[in-house]
Amino acid sequence: MDNLFKIKIVSPERIFFEDKISMVEFNTSEGEIGVYKNHVPITVIIEPGTLVLHSADGNKKAALHSGFAEILPEKVTILAEVVEWPEEIDADRASLAKQRAEERIRSGTPEVDLIRAETALHRAIARLSLVK
Repeated sequence: MDNLFKIKIVSPERIFFEDKISMVEFNTSEGEIGVYKNHVPITVIIEPGTLVLHSADGNKKAALHSGFAEILPEKVTILAEVVEWPEEIDADRASLAKQRAEERIRSGTPEVDLIRAETALHRAIARLSLVK
């Protein structure tokens, strides 16, 4: 029985990944989702977190930051604002970004865009979780 489905992950810079896999996991605005072949068709908003691609060759992980996903029974298409393999992540830069975001959130000043600071924090955490 063939349990594989097509996935295509596209960012503004490149086609990040395109192949057949058995499952994909990522964060959405509604929570974490795992998708297998023949999933009910839906479109979801992506939230920062770890993308996990399951295939016969093993699992591949990447940091997926935001975008949209179209899920169909035979294909998943992810349009990502930013998506990175672990080896593409600068751990020092991500750590500094995390510190800056935490400081902005703690400051509580009216000039701070809290949603933007929280998004930056989640992106940094997603990056750091892959490189540690």
